Parts: sequence; structure tokens; C-alpha cells
Amino acid sequence: MVGLASPAQAAASATASYTKVSDWGSGFEGKWTVKNTGTTTLSSWTVEWDFPSGTSVTSAWDATVTNSGTHWTAKNVGWNGTLAPGASVSFGFNGTGTGSPTGCKLNGGSCDGGPSVPGDTPPSAPGTPAASDISDTSVKLSWTAATDDKGVKNYDVLRDGAKVATVTGLTYTDTGLTAGTDYSYAVQARDTAGQTGPASGSRAVRTTGGGTDPGPGPGPGPGSKVNLGYFTNWGVYGRNYHVKNLVTSGSAQKITHINYAFGNVQNGKCTIGDAFADYDKAYTADQSVDGKADTWDQPLRGNFNQLRKLKAQYPHIKVLWSFGGWTWSGGFPDAVKNPTAFAQSCYDLVEDPRWADVFDGIDLDWEYPNACGLSCDTTSGPAAFSTMMKAMRAKFGPNNLVTAAVTADASAGGKIDAADYGVAAQYVDWYNVMTYDFFGAWAAKGPTAPHSPLTSYPGIPQAGYNSAEAIAKFKAKGVPSAKLLLGIGFYGRGWTGVTQKEPGGTATGPAAGTYEQGIEDYKVLKASCPANGTVAGTAYAHCGTNWWSYDTPATIAGKMTWAKNQGLGGAFFWEFSGDTANGELVGAISNGLK
Repeated sequence: MVGLASPAQAAASATASYTKVSDWGSGFEGKWTVKNTGTTTLSSWTVEWDFPSGTSVTSAWDATVTNSGTHWTAKNVGWNGTLAPGASVSFGFNGTGTGSPTGCKLNGGSCDGGPSVPGDTPPSAPGTPAASDISDTSVKLSWTAATDDKGVKNYDVLRDGAKVATVTGLTYTDTGLTAGTDYSYAVQARDTAGQTGPASGSRAVRTTGGGTDPGPGPGPGPGSKVNLGYFTNWGVYGRNYHVKNLVTSGSAQKITHINYAFGNVQNGKCTIGDAFADYDKAYTADQSVDGKADTWDQPLRGNFNQLRKLKAQYPHIKVLWSFGGWTWSGGFPDAVKNPTAFAQSCYDLVEDPRWADVFDGIDLDWEYPNACGLSCDTTSGPAAFSTMMKAMRAKFGPNNLVTAAVTADASAGGKIDAADYGVAAQYVDWYNVMTYDFFGAWAAKGPTAPHSPLTSYPGIPQAGYNSAEAIAKFKAKGVPSAKLLLGIGFYGRGWTGVTQKEPGGTATGPAAGTYEQGIEDYKVLKASCPANGTVAGTAYAHCGTNWWSYDTPATIAGKMTWAKNQGLGGAFFWEFSGDTANGELVGAISNGLK
């Protein structure tokens, strides 16, 4: 609160504060707020500030903004110059560059008593609220404090975007809710000058009762099963598969979780996998989940924004960001040398304020700890995996999902034996057991074998390479059944040059595929090479000289019955775009888990 320049205006005082509303990398949106904190009416206002070289205003509204070099001046327009005592007005602008304003002046005087501070800074965003003590009608929320240069006065609690309470502490219990209902909570801080800062990330909460109880945490609860699908960021290119396809296929209402694949692991940190697909690609109205087109200046676009829209329409869906995968697992051995710093980097990225409300947790897809995948990890040791998962759980806390995709190699001394998955199980919500890709045309001459056998069978090329033995081995290592999900591939693997219909035949090489030799989507194989046999709980097809194996709705039904009998937590699949346009494989999993 500062006196204005002219002595005649001594009774009038005002502040000007600056907020960066959003930042999209190549530019940003800024906002100034002028508040009359005096006892007499202001008839006009002028805000001045300096930007560093390279930062500039490109367009403005609710003020006339001009510059002389790096010095910028904003004057009120005709309708908003008069400010009664206690009143405030804001104007905004779009800019380029990364600099922040300095040397703020309001009507010739300092904006807040010091030229080094550009106005009375609004408070920061509080931490994303945690939810506990969830009942049919209430939930307790708690959050970490916001910060402010003049001090935080109180917090507004927002339920589904509307303020339901203002509190001075860091907890609030919301009551009078409806049983079995989804809610979204955020918190916003207010400083001693009455300014509110940005809202925290959102926390989704479902009250108990009202039917199936999903439990107090973010994962499945008693009586419910996980039906999780991987959504790949690269699918928006050649595959032309987008978040909206989950809606048009009918899959969105049948799934419970989405793993968004993949983020990268580089230089000891979680990093963005594909910035354009993740958060920059602009969607037209007909491509968008809600039928609304992206605008050039909105702070978040791409898959992340489409997932946000999907969750708004289907609030039961939880989304995890999956890091690593076959191609990007090479960064894990270096990252786990400092698991605490690694977990911090992942948390900072997943909970970035631009998209924190999109994600409900993290999935780690390390292929494979203390073993070989695309590259070989010969240095981490068997305890590295549990150390990593312990650090992730410590950082992400009890109200975020922490999961991992894990090997299904149950052979003696194989990949399950290479890492301490049993010890790590205490830190995870579940394991996605990759019970597929056991066999394929990387063995170019065969023998032909189903890539996703549920059980062993006479003549199987490798002992321990089947779903049942993998699940049994994890259980033997102390992993609870409910923390194991059975993996389903929405694709087939195949050979060519095969004369024998049954498994075990010889081949001349991999069969042709749309994107890669030896692999093809179910939606293609269903028509081009229909299944004409079954083995070990899965299907195969012999068409001409091609031999394929893949799961069908019928074999998926059998696998889901098996999974329920084993007490598993549910199933997951790789990946959405392999399914038919009406989502028949997703439907088969959903029906089978009921």
C-alpha cells in the first residue's frame, strides 16, 4: 500500500500486482491488477514496468499498452479508470519471451513500496489436496501451505469448481455429500491484501456407498476390478487414434484406468516423451472429446487436454503417466543411483500445475531391472527395483497411484527372479504383469507358438513362459493376488512360410504387418486371418502360409474367468488402437470381470 506521487492525492493509495496466468513455452499470458487501497476515488491509473530484452507484449485488453524500448506503459481505457475505495480492476496481455516485469510504478509511485518487486505478488498455489476419512457423506481434505511475500490469510476450498468454504488452516472436512458420487476438490490461497493465487491441482474423490464401494484410495476397492488400457502418445500420428476414439468406441464407460505411454527417463529424471502430442497438438471441434476446438492461446492442448475433457465426462476414469517402456528403459539404471532425486523429478513432472489434474499417479515400466531388454542392466542389482518403488511411494504419497509394468518370465533364474518384486509389492498399488510376447517371429524359423498362452501345453518352446506360471511365481514371492493384473495383447504375432496349422511348425520369417513385421492389430487380423484354433487358453489362425496367434473375445472371457478365480485385481491391455471401432475387446474384458 503506497501513497501516490502527487501530494494532492495523498489520501489516495493503491497497489498494482502482476500474475503470469499461463505459459505455453513460446509465449505467456500476463495480468496486472490495480486496487484502490485508499479512502478516496481514483479517476485514472497508469502502470509502468520494465521487461528484459527479448520479452515483450504482443496484444493486450482492458488497457492501452505502449512501450519505449524495454519500458512498458499501460493506461486505463475509458470505462475502467475510475476506482472507488476498495475496488480493483485487471487488464491482461499476451507476450513472448520468458522475462518477468521489474521496476513497477503506479501513477508515478512504487506499486508496493519497492522498485525491485513488481507489485504485491499473489500467493502461490497450495499443494494438491489429499483425501482421507472418506465416508458416504463426507471427506477430509488436507494440503500443504501456499507461500506469499506478505503472508497467506486463508484458503478457499473448491468443490467441482465452486467455493464451499473459506478456512485459515490446512484441513477441511466437507459434509453433506451424496453416497457413491464423484467429486473434484482444489484449494486456492488468499493473501493479506485480499489477492487470490492460482488453484491447486485437483483431487478426485468418490464417496463410499451407493453401490460398489471403490474404497478410500485412488485404486480399486472391494468388489471392483481394474480394467486398464494403455494409450500411446504416438498413436495420434500414423494410427490416427485419439482420446475421442475412447468415447466413440464405447470403451470409456467400460474402463477404469488409462496408462498414458510413454514419458522418457533421461539423465536420472522423468522427462516429456513427445511434447507436441502430449500438450501442444491443436484439436479441431470434430476431433475433440467435447466438440470444442482448441484455440491458439490456450495454455494446454494435445492429449493431456483431451484426457482432461475425457475425465470431465467420465469421472470414474483414473489416468496414470507411464514412464520407460521397451524403448526408453535404458535410463532407469542411471536414475536409480539416486532414487530420491529420481522420484522428485517424476513428481514434479506429473504434478506440473499445467496438467496436475489430469494424472492420478505414475506407472514405471522398466524393462528390465537387473536383466536384459533392449539393453542390458548388469549393475543395478536385485534391490534397485524395490528401492525405486519405495522412493516413488514416499514422494507420491498414499493418495496417488504408484504402479509398475513387470516381466512375466517365470523361467528358473529368469527375469522375475532377477529383481525383488516381492519386497517392492508393499509400495505399489498393483503390477501390470506383461503376460504376452512370450513367443514371436524374432525366432524367424519358429517354432510357431502363441505369444500369450494362459497355461503351459505339450511342446511349448520354453518352460515358464505362460501367464499361469508367472502369476504363481509372483504370488510365491509374496505379492498379494489383488496386486496382480493379467495382461492382454490387442494384437497378434505371426510367421510366414508355415505349412502346419497347429503350433510347433517351422517358418521362413515374420509375417507382414501394417507397421512392423511379425505383428498386427486384432482389428485387422479379425477379418484378414480369422482364428481357426485354440491352444493354452488363447487363439491361433493359419491362413495360407501365415500363422498368427492372438486373443479374441471368447479367449478373453476365459482368461477373465481364470483371473477372477485367482483373486487377481483385474486386467490391463496393450493398447487401445488395436481394438475394433466398437471396442469389442475392451467390452470382453469388462464383461469378463463382472
